[in-house]
Amino acid sequence: MSSTVETNIRQDPDELLIKIADYALDYSINSKEAFSTARYCLMDTLGCGLLALNFNDCKKVLGPHVEGTEVPNGVRVPGTNYILDPVKGAWDIGAIIRWLDFNDTWLAAEWGHPSDNLGGILAAADYISQKNISEGKDSLTMKQVLECMIKAHEIQGIMALENSFNRVGLDHVILVKLASTAVISSLFGLSKEQTIDALSQVFVDGQSLRTYRHSPNAGPRKSWAAGDATSRAMQLVLLTIKGQIGYPSAITAPNWGFKDVLFKGNDFSINQEFSSYVMENVLFKISFPAEFHAQTAVEAAVTLHSEIISRLDDIEKIVITTHESAIRIISKEGKLNNPADRDHCIQYMIAIGLIKGDLIAEDYEDDTASDPRIDSLREKMVVEENKRYSSEYLEADKRSIANSLQVFFKDGSSTNAVEVEYPIGHKRRREEGIPILISKFERNLQTQLSSYQTSKIIKITSDQAKLEKLSVIEFMSLFVKK
Repeated sequence: MSSTVETNIRQDPDELLIKIADYALDYSINSKEAFSTARYCLMDTLGCGLLALNFNDCKKVLGPHVEGTEVPNGVRVPGTNYILDPVKGAWDIGAIIRWLDFNDTWLAAEWGHPSDNLGGILAAADYISQKNISEGKDSLTMKQVLECMIKAHEIQGIMALENSFNRVGLDHVILVKLASTAVISSLFGLSKEQTIDALSQVFVDGQSLRTYRHSPNAGPRKSWAAGDATSRAMQLVLLTIKGQIGYPSAITAPNWGFKDVLFKGNDFSINQEFSSYVMENVLFKISFPAEFHAQTAVEAAVTLHSEIISRLDDIEKIVITTHESAIRIISKEGKLNNPADRDHCIQYMIAIGLIKGDLIAEDYEDDTASDPRIDSLREKMVVEENKRYSSEYLEADKRSIANSLQVFFKDGSSTNAVEVEYPIGHKRRREEGIPILISKFERNLQTQLSSYQTSKIIKITSDQAKLEKLSVIEFMSLFVKK
């Protein structure tokens, strides 16, 4: 090849694009455990979305870009009266789901929240179903929604196991965009070639930087970033349907591809086949709206509350023993500027748990944060890494999220060290957690919907077979604000 001329040979699609497309379009989910867990995931995720509607900062970013816009066969946003185009519908549903950092979590080399994909899944399913009905065809069923959830969880989660986007400064919502694009493509009936084209567009996009999650820039974008990602997935699929071509070597093209431009030249590592592993092992945030690495720390703090609450002024030191990921993401000192800053600060969350014996979403707001006892306790906290915690966090048969907390007093006495290795939402505590998850769901429904709607939703979602047979049209109608 001449030094002044490039050979213009279009390559076969990157192997990863083919692998994801094949799984999204052709793989059959047969795991009863995965479908059952997906049902609980659907309940929990939508409940988190409805709870978020209690917060004005969330509500004011919802709705059509232009007031008064009317959309035929438009997407319903649960807990509201909005009827939106599928792209903005995905944005809104994704935003409410993620707003309070209370939906499910997956922790690996890359962190993330696989239920973020539900924004795109529900938006696509509702739009397609209504369009089908208008054309005399059948609505999609909720079993198809659950299957898409399982597959989206799997794509995002398996990609996250050994590929760290955060270490190169990128945000995990790239995986939301990727997984949502794959399953939305399947809902719209795209061919394998079209799906590969749409997936390639994901990697061509410039990606979100993690800076909005970290000191000193932590801010509310982290609450709508997943909505933005899943809405972009919707847009890419719709563009593909209109004939936009893909870019087969978008990942591996020398100089210009994702790997060289944004992934520091690293190859992706995928050492586990796509199946239903992630949904079966997903982590639910059941007890507290806390960044997941802090779930066990807050549980430990709540355990110590009654022992220390009358002795706050006598505390000399609070030792937090944790794992490397928690140190990298949520350990911070100094002024906390907004709710997003506070819910990514392990010291703040522990302080609330010690003082109140609980932690709720409202505790990140300015009124609670103004309590001087919080910063007083934060100043007394020391963070230490336990190498075993860091190691077992990554071990496939454990995946612990361990924290230990011990309070020392000025008179030389101390509490016992309270160690919590697995949060209530972990698979190892699933039996203990599901009744609490259901109670959480019902409480969250009641914040926005009538008692009649709430009871009807609880009845339907409690029955696996009935839910799977239910049309998407009927399901989404249950959540319309009366």
